[in-house]
Amino acid sequence: MTISGMTCNHCVGAVTKALKALPGVVIEQVGIGAAAVNFDEEATSPAQITLALQDEGYPVLTIK
Repeated sequence: MTISGMTCNHCVGAVTKALKALPGVVIEQVGIGAAAVNFDEEATSPAQITLALQDEGYPVLTIK
C-alpha cells in the first residue's frame, strides 16, 4: 500500500506499531511512503487497516 505523510524513521515506527496492533496482520515490509502486509481476511480487512493508519495520521493512498 502507498501511505501519505511518512517522512522519517519515526513515521515508519508509528505505522509498524499500528499494523502490529491489528489482528491477523503480518508485516512484510514498512518503509517511508509504503508498506507491504499480508492479512487474514477473517480477522481484519483493508478498510480496518486503512482506518488504523489514518487514525495515526497516515492516510492510505492506494492498496494493491
